[in-house]
Amino acid sequence: MKLIGFLHAIRVATLPMLRPNNLQTRTSHKRHHSFLMSAILLTASISTTLPSAFAAPPSAKAVGEFAGDYLAVREAKGFSKRLTMREALDVQEKFVRKLQPTLGKQVGYKVGLVSREAQQRFGVEFPVRGVLLEKMLLPNDSLVPTNFGVRPLFEADLIVVVKDKAINDAESILEVAEHIKEVVAFIELPDSFIATNPPPDGAMLTAGNVGARLGVLGRRVPVQGTADFVKALAEMTVTITDNTGAVLGRERSNVILDHPLNALLWLMEELRESGTKLRPGDLISLGSIKAITVPHGKSITVKYEGLPGGPIDVSVRFQ
Repeated sequence: MKLIGFLHAIRVATLPMLRPNNLQTRTSHKRHHSFLMSAILLTASISTTLPSAFAAPPSAKAVGEFAGDYLAVREAKGFSKRLTMREALDVQEKFVRKLQPTLGKQVGYKVGLVSREAQQRFGVEFPVRGVLLEKMLLPNDSLVPTNFGVRPLFEADLIVVVKDKAINDAESILEVAEHIKEVVAFIELPDSFIATNPPPDGAMLTAGNVGARLGVLGRRVPVQGTADFVKALAEMTVTITDNTGAVLGRERSNVILDHPLNALLWLMEELRESGTKLRPGDLISLGSIKAITVPHGKSITVKYEGLPGGPIDVSVRFQ
């Protein structure tokens, strides 16, 4: 209830008690007066907590400055109020619109916070979603400056390519697999560009498009809509090595919500609630499998082993 409405409700509720009749006594008038004063004091107390709950969402100017900081690779401060997730998605939509003249059209989505540990760090109990833009995505073995972001990150990730619109009716992992064209080796290079004091929560991360900055697309393998392929997709071994052959990290692909395609099922349900559907050709980043510190002056390769038709890999060179 808004403050004005709350005050009106109290005023209406107390009016009958303030209308004297022949049976009322001076004592009852005092009692009613005391009730009214208590109500007013209660309202005053509640009003001190209302500004944060009912403050206006971020203005167009604030979102423009937020996008400007991102494009300038400059740390962006948060907004003056704590965002709800609905508000965060609204800000994200406006934020992405500001980026498109520079970074191109939307080509897909990314899913973030795909492990319980990551969700706890950002104070949520579910994944989050962002948008991939055309010029964020680089070809295999691209040369990338080490300082590509405010606080650059490196994540061994995974992309799937939507085959047809029937995917939107899929209700299981196997049904989803039947409507995916390819699995793509993918290094995501996100950017933690939002100020960390106070630490951003899941809604703030969402407002900033889940930190999407760059990504490198690697080799692909056709998807087989079979139980064996689906099982192998969850059991892949993903290994990160540098140009000397040193292993920098290794993980199984089922770190993504127990199965990478669970991230896609979650995204589809999330988009369905907002009236959006996946389209043929959409690229879907399923989330981080293993993260490492961005190494200076090295070539890094991520290899995915265990898929029928694989292995596949992707490389990036840092300067």
